[in-house]
Amino acid sequence: MGTVTMHNVVSVDGFIADLNDDVGPLHDWYFNGDTPITPSDDQEFDHSGTGSGFRVSRASAEYVRSTWAGIGTIIMGRHLFDLVNGWEGRPPAGDHVVVLSHRPKPAGWHPEASYHFFDDVTAAVDKAKQLAGDRNVAVSAGDAAGHILAAGLVDEVAMDVVPVVFGSGKRFFGGINAQHLLEDPHVVIQGERVLHLRFKVRAGSRAEPDLA
Repeated sequence: MGTVTMHNVVSVDGFIADLNDDVGPLHDWYFNGDTPITPSDDQEFDHSGTGSGFRVSRASAEYVRSTWAGIGTIIMGRHLFDLVNGWEGRPPAGDHVVVLSHRPKPAGWHPEASYHFFDDVTAAVDKAKQLAGDRNVAVSAGDAAGHILAAGLVDEVAMDVVPVVFGSGKRFFGGINAQHLLEDPHVVIQGERVLHLRFKVRAGSRAEPDLA
């Protein structure tokens, strides 16, 4: 079975977007390099609206390719689902999506897509693991991921740190308000305008999540 990894692009002060959900320059590194993430520069994965495809530095390309290839299921919160309309049923990586929400899937929304809605953190992660099989579960950082981390269900934290300070906005770890120790980073990769980091979550106490 694969790992459950909390992941997102993040500012150096810990924000994944501003208060209006604008990511500002956080994703610029996806398009400022000379190496396509997919060998054919496949635009299937380009949800930027630019039509240019993802082109990053060589170091980032190797890291992102292997990361995406290992993903079987993405877990996202309802806010992100609504914001991107679930990527129109075509996730940027993996074959399945689990949405953590008190509300069900919108009626008639892409019935062909493998999207599953749960209002229970443990059930959501269990389903994501089942769907992923031997591949990994990627949890989109933010409030929903914070609940999953608080429940002790995250194996590692992956951050693509961009050299920008937001000052305020949507936090990588959401509203989590307890300490969680991480191990020393086992992945440190310097790209262009981005630093890729991965930390294993140190085993510790499990807090009860409060799903808003």
